[in-house]
Amino acid sequence: MIEIQKSNTHSKTSVLKYSAYFLVGFVLVVSSCFSQDKKNVVQTNILPAPYATKSVMNFSNVIGWKKDETPKAPEGFTVTKFAEGFDNPRWMYVTPNGDILVVESNANHTVGEKVGGTIVGASKSNNLSNSANRIMLLRDTGLDGSVEVRDTFLTAQLNQPFGMLVMGDWFYVANTDALLRFPYKAGQTKITGKGEKILDLPAGKHNRHWTRNIVAKPDNSKIYIAVGSKSNVAEGGLENEILRADIIEINPDGTGQRIYASGLRNPVGMDWVANTLWVVVNERDELGDNLVPDYLTGVKEGGFYGWPYVYLGQHKDPRVKEEAPELVKRTLVPDLNLDAHSASLGLAFYNKKSFPEKYYEGAFIAQHGSWNRSILSGYKVVFVPFKDGKPTGKSEDFLTGFIIDVEGKKVHGRPVGVIVLPNGSLLVTDDVSNTLWKVSKNP
Repeated sequence: MIEIQKSNTHSKTSVLKYSAYFLVGFVLVVSSCFSQDKKNVVQTNILPAPYATKSVMNFSNVIGWKKDETPKAPEGFTVTKFAEGFDNPRWMYVTPNGDILVVESNANHTVGEKVGGTIVGASKSNNLSNSANRIMLLRDTGLDGSVEVRDTFLTAQLNQPFGMLVMGDWFYVANTDALLRFPYKAGQTKITGKGEKILDLPAGKHNRHWTRNIVAKPDNSKIYIAVGSKSNVAEGGLENEILRADIIEINPDGTGQRIYASGLRNPVGMDWVANTLWVVVNERDELGDNLVPDYLTGVKEGGFYGWPYVYLGQHKDPRVKEEAPELVKRTLVPDLNLDAHSASLGLAFYNKKSFPEKYYEGAFIAQHGSWNRSILSGYKVVFVPFKDGKPTGKSEDFLTGFIIDVEGKKVHGRPVGVIVLPNGSLLVTDDVSNTLWKVSKNP
């Protein structure tokens, strides 16, 4: 669908810069219409120039939560600890019968990356243990907000699992390098059958953006897979970015693979509202504190969103020497800017009636938090109001309190995934504190 121009041309400065990052190791894994005149909710023509501020490493220091401490929600809501004792809980999925599946997964850091992470301070901000490769099942049988059943759902054949999906008699899970499906019956607490690999996914060495999220089309006719780029701005060459920075579409049996949308540096959270697929995207690093904003956007079939050549429309990345003018002029402007370097990962549209009316069909976005901004950004869950399937305003804080001291860089935890429970409560994963937080409306 989209032809990508390939080249190995890079500036000497860029090569030396990224060679240094490879020595440190960890830095590579931390982490409308087709008119360029289209404007999004937050104007993209008012952006700082590249390098207006110095690009810095500024890792937070996670100290965890004391017994009675919780994140903070707006007045009228209650935050409680739903479950704890996980090993880096990243993503969640609610099965059709209401079970909650929790993925325990991580980047598999090499010894060099772990040493490098300790040197630069990343070990204080991230769990550097290898991926647990486990999916846990939680069941609230009494519908009273507590977990009565907790079981190991699946461990076999997992390799950095992330996205999950139940479709008919199949349970799908996206490893970093493949999409698998397993025989599944509603209500079972363990997967016992052997999985079938239905699609290979790009991974390999220096797999910077390793998560692979999946969602089904509302009519279950297609599956969409979010695959992030291997690098920051294709510094290793576009020939190493094949089927990356894309959303891939397939049939439920793995056939019919095609690129549904491209130029999305690191697409992660996906969800549907008003028959449109939406995604949150982590944009590029090292252009300064306020470049480039992450974003939320409705995904247009065949759309190109700029990476690596340009960002947020026609803003050229000065580090990318390759050119693809015909492709670039088709670049779409995303619908809504989010804070730069906030690491916006989780996305869930609120489709229940438990919360006040303003939240209905709006978007909740979990922001894991920055590691490369002089003042921490993210570390919260934000809400974006929607009407008629479109955002009507900027994001607003919803679940905060993760940051303790901005100047001291101290934080309690880091939110990642967000889902809406059958009773209308919101559930959020906090990976570094190994906790799930539940947000409920007060009676």
